[in-house]
Amino acid sequence: MQESWNSDRRRTAVGRATLSVPARQALADQQLAPGRTILDYGCGRGGDVRSLERLGCRITGWDPYYSPDSPTAPADVVLLTYVLNVIEDPEGRRQTLLRAWELSTTVLIVSTRLTWEKSKVRGEEFGDGLLTSRRTFQHLFGSSEIRNYVEETTGTRCVSAAPGIVYAFKNDSARLSYLAHRIVPDAEWLTSEDTTTAIASLMDYSERRGRPPHVEEMPRPMAELLAHLKPGELKRLTRDSADADKVGEGRKRTTLNTLLFLAVELFNGRGPFNGLPLSVQLDVRAFFSSYKEACQRADRLLLKLRDDGYVRSAMHASAIGKLTQTALYVHRRAVDHMPTVLRLYEHCASIAAGRPQQWAVTKLKHQGRAVSWLDYPEFDTDPHPRIASSYLVDLKTLETSHISYSDSANRPLLHRKHEFLAPDDPDAQKYRRLTDTEAKAGLYEHPHLIGTESGWEAELIRCGRELRGHRLVHRATD
Repeated sequence: MQESWNSDRRRTAVGRATLSVPARQALADQQLAPGRTILDYGCGRGGDVRSLERLGCRITGWDPYYSPDSPTAPADVVLLTYVLNVIEDPEGRRQTLLRAWELSTTVLIVSTRLTWEKSKVRGEEFGDGLLTSRRTFQHLFGSSEIRNYVEETTGTRCVSAAPGIVYAFKNDSARLSYLAHRIVPDAEWLTSEDTTTAIASLMDYSERRGRPPHVEEMPRPMAELLAHLKPGELKRLTRDSADADKVGEGRKRTTLNTLLFLAVELFNGRGPFNGLPLSVQLDVRAFFSSYKEACQRADRLLLKLRDDGYVRSAMHASAIGKLTQTALYVHRRAVDHMPTVLRLYEHCASIAAGRPQQWAVTKLKHQGRAVSWLDYPEFDTDPHPRIASSYLVDLKTLETSHISYSDSANRPLLHRKHEFLAPDDPDAQKYRRLTDTEAKAGLYEHPHLIGTESGWEAELIRCGRELRGHRLVHRATD
């Protein structure tokens, strides 16, 4: 079939020396996995095609101007990268999306430019977008708008992988596998070189997961080394040799992760038991009396998310995070240590509107339901990191907003960095020592003054101090 495009949009094609943001996200999410075929539909100058080929991917690219004669056979993964936003005809836009959906056999990955980029696009109103000074068209989507648009057009439930990046899966199994990967990371296995090391790997997995692995979950070399053992023998070996306390902790952790997954699954659309990833099915069988019981408990957890009092109590009980009068702030390294209902809170927002690729701290409001991801690029190196951007999702309306501080001359900054981390974080004690030193020096006597760069610098001068890395020293005098 010869593809057609309604008008010449070649000027919007960008030459890329590195992977685009959507392609990097898809790689991180294991959607561009080895063995999958990939079609970059509307590939422009082919930058992503060349980069992914160098990574060993089986990819072809088609473009109406740059690669019009390339084949457009169905592929496991179809990339529709920054294409919809340059099509000025709404019906042509819809037909392009439907054609890309028709060509995908596992997942369609759609990405567009977003409304917060409007300041970068100069032009006059034209149709439902802008006609730029270069005579190209741009329809800028809201984060929730692009997700809703893909869902309505394809008739399938979608997941927001990141702001402006939507995954539309061809079947529930693929979607649920992706959700499980986001919530329960893939198992890490110790290297198995002989029966002894294979048994050590078995014990390690059992202690972390709270149950022995099924043979289909094991890496092939490990499964082969243990093939002479019957399932009952593997269970007895685990019972007799694994650390019972660690197995108990693993069981508790996996039970909570399973409830979290099932609650997020309901938020995004729950599927049948046999559509769940194998490991999740085995977790349900091991830790719940039935799938029905597991779902009922997950449903109750999701209902608790609507209760302001319950959410506030969970924030007060949280062993990690900085609690203010309006929200709980948690560093990304500590998010998985939050109470389960708060982890659910953050995950629901990320599934609805996408978690940005760059962020250091998440902010959970305890009145109303809104999650922000705040980017502090120098969190680990700057004793008082400056904010670069924030991205907010309102869970009641699914509206999003983005603020960039790149042009701000007086950016907000952080204090008491240890409060954002888990107590056992390797850097927590170093940050705590700095906080204690700053408090003794009187730098926190006027908290309303120190929240911005200029106010903080003025207080440092007043107290006769300056910072050298994460050390507070007396300010040098002339």
